[in-house]
Amino acid sequence: MTHHFTSFDGITIRYHRWDPAPGGDRGLPAVVLHHGFIADTHTNWVRTGVVETLVRRGRRVVGIDARGHGRSGKPHDAGRYGEEAMARDLSGLLDVLGEDRVHLVGYSMGAVTALLSAARDGRVARLVVGGVGAGVVELGGVDTRELPPALVAAALLAEDPADVPLRMAGLRIWADEVGGDRLALAAHSRALRRGPMPLSEVTVPTLVLAGTDDPLAARPQVLADALPDASLRTFYGDHLTAVRHPSFAPAIADFLEAAG
Repeated sequence: MTHHFTSFDGITIRYHRWDPAPGGDRGLPAVVLHHGFIADTHTNWVRTGVVETLVRRGRRVVGIDARGHGRSGKPHDAGRYGEEAMARDLSGLLDVLGEDRVHLVGYSMGAVTALLSAARDGRVARLVVGGVGAGVVELGGVDTRELPPALVAAALLAEDPADVPLRMAGLRIWADEVGGDRLALAAHSRALRRGPMPLSEVTVPTLVLAGTDDPLAARPQVLADALPDASLRTFYGDHLTAVRHPSFAPAIADFLEAAG
């Protein structure tokens, strides 16, 4: 079921809720899912089987559509974007849900957002981050050495897809396939977070997930080592296919269940 709330700056944020399978919940915290750039709750978490796995394991699940994505508001001003703003949206969602403890899962852009949230919001009791690696430690967010913001924006704003550099062609195709608002996505690409990440403040148990062929999650052990209480799991696949690996969703469910 889809719901919405108005975030701190007036943007409408949509979120989706799933009840646990019969006999589930057992008083465990809700699992909140935050997707990656260009994707939304459906493409990142439903189509990959993550929601189904968690629900079948008896978990309450909430997926947020980030600003500029999915069914949430899509302003075209870069000043309304960035993972810092998305972390504030997440805190607003927890306020609306009335949850005092949640398990938080983020992928790529959503992983950066989730790390910021876990560092600052005491309601995050357990954390899973995927699709990121050493770039979070060395650059403070999504690895812009692989996704230079200027090139991303140019690829999204090009009138003719044939004018998009080969390096960015897949990203442009992905945006068009999901029906993304390319002006909104370009605005976020200009606001990608840079600077030191408060990783030492992420003290909750954390699982880092990475595809072995994912350039955006290169050297994920560097990230795991920088977190006070983290472990690492890797899967065959790149940035888009690792989330579909048969062991990806169960790894999330197993780790979150270990909290008891």
